[in-house]
Amino acid sequence: MTSTAKGASKVPAAENTLRILKLLASKRGPLAASTIATALELPRSSVYHLLAVMEENGFVLHLAEEQRYGLGLSAFELSSAYSRQEPLSRLGRPLLAALVDGIGESAHLAVLHGRDVLYIVEERAKNRPSLVTDVGVRLPSHLTASGRAILAALPKSQVRALYPNAAAFTSLAETPAPILKYSTLSSHLDQVRQRGYATENGEITPGFGSVAAPVRDHLGWPTAAVAVTFLAEKTPAEQWPVLAQRVQKAATDLSVRLYGRVDRAV
Repeated sequence: MTSTAKGASKVPAAENTLRILKLLASKRGPLAASTIATALELPRSSVYHLLAVMEENGFVLHLAEEQRYGLGLSAFELSSAYSRQEPLSRLGRPLLAALVDGIGESAHLAVLHGRDVLYIVEERAKNRPSLVTDVGVRLPSHLTASGRAILAALPKSQVRALYPNAAAFTSLAETPAPILKYSTLSSHLDQVRQRGYATENGEITPGFGSVAAPVRDHLGWPTAAVAVTFLAEKTPAEQWPVLAQRVQKAATDLSVRLYGRVDRAV
């Protein structure tokens, strides 16, 4: 036994930083600094200093109006980086293959990366055209069904932090962008939450539509999205909800395989 007590950290600031991150990750909403200090039995002054450094590096987000702190983009990207690796792609690929076999349309799996979605798995249906959603491709999340499914499952404060101003809204040169400001995006995401799935029609590739549903972790936080893409002219609007049900089931099955029991609320 060394002179350092068992369980005591030689780098308390690093340990307490990780404890704060774990606490924020375990909650469904942002917390006040005083609540963090009480929960972790830390001096408030130390908590404020740690939060300031974490905010500078993007790991926490300070919501000034609420006087609370939530996870920042760097923390979310770290989570996404884990999900992009073996567990998500390995467990997702056979589920997507089964989905494609069942509906005869191409499917893909995407994660949020900053304000973009990054495609990590694609399963192309037989005799279906190639898509722009190849593995490794990044597209603006507010324009894609996958991105909208993920954004709608995030807290509204997190979405607002991702899209603080008009400059955050990019568009593709070949297609018109119907969402170019936060109020429009917020209204659209409200519809997605009400429906339970997201759609996109010709906003990425003319003539193609998509439906998507989020893959949630054990706390209900979105870590990815499952989507199918199809020729819009061959898929009447009344069939979209039917496809969405199959996509939602695949997303839920992947959530259960990754995290066990899943809480659908955020």
